[in-house]
Amino acid sequence: MPELSYLSAGALSSIGTPTLWAATIAGVLALLVLDFLVTRRPHEVSLREALGWSAFYLALPLAFGVWLWFRYGSEQGVEYLTGYLVEKSLSVDNLFVFMLLLAAFAVPAVLAQRVLLYGIAGALVLRAVFIAVGAAALQTLDFAFLLFAVVLIATAAKLLRDALSGHEQEVEINRMRSVRLLRRVMPVVDGYRGTRMTVREQGRRALTPLALVVVAVLTTDIVFAVDSVPAVYGITEDPYLVFGTNAFALLGLRALYFVLHAALSRLVHLSYGLAAILAFIGVKLGLHWAHGIWPGVPQIPTLASLGVILGVLLLVTMTSLRATRGKGGAPY
Repeated sequence: MPELSYLSAGALSSIGTPTLWAATIAGVLALLVLDFLVTRRPHEVSLREALGWSAFYLALPLAFGVWLWFRYGSEQGVEYLTGYLVEKSLSVDNLFVFMLLLAAFAVPAVLAQRVLLYGIAGALVLRAVFIAVGAAALQTLDFAFLLFAVVLIATAAKLLRDALSGHEQEVEINRMRSVRLLRRVMPVVDGYRGTRMTVREQGRRALTPLALVVVAVLTTDIVFAVDSVPAVYGITEDPYLVFGTNAFALLGLRALYFVLHAALSRLVHLSYGLAAILAFIGVKLGLHWAHGIWPGVPQIPTLASLGVILGVLLLVTMTSLRATRGKGGAPY
């Protein structure tokens, strides 16, 4: 497949045959079912358990990338690995918000992984919808790449502005529209009832706080999907690779949350790094759009993109750890 070959209208080039799509979707569903079985009995997740599942969900996408490399060629392999790195980086930002939501709703430790799993399942569905919409836009709209570029650069500007102003992400439950709407539709009981999201009390059906936090998590998933799907389309225009990178990045979030829970607050410069990455991909998409009109405009190779993204992530990790050395972390 050519490097982000310009398409004004027509079918997108993809390695995703019907058989490969079916096998991949079946595999993702099987992994989700496995995760639901693991969380069937609510319990606090130990570090050993979280590390084991994190290792599994890291080895699996890397092995898949190696298979793609040898089966379809180095270009597809590099595009997949670069896209996976971008999506995994953005998913860490998801974890910050999930952490805030779990704290704001005072979710018991034994229910945390069930809430995360609902959020991951919802995010997978939303990403699939956005991927399909993005593919349709690339097939029919000449300016789709430019539109994606604008979205990413605008998001990067907001992240940078918030970081420079010292704005801290916070969750005000009573101001969330989804929560206010649910409370208007049904009453809400005061305490959690295990993994149940509805109960019958005083002769009528009522929601538990678990239902509210799950809806809140799913609402934030929509916001993240708006950013992440255009970002990975900036790496590859193959819808199958876009889906694969999103699915593998999301599937390991449940375990990664418990591994990074204590360390997340030390990544104080992550917003700067994500802003730089999104802006870079936005510029890459803008150049690609311009190249379709003026062939003399240069494009940024995927391998160069991989180097830039790795460099940015390494830099912000090192500066964050240096900035928080001896301080025990800082609030996000």
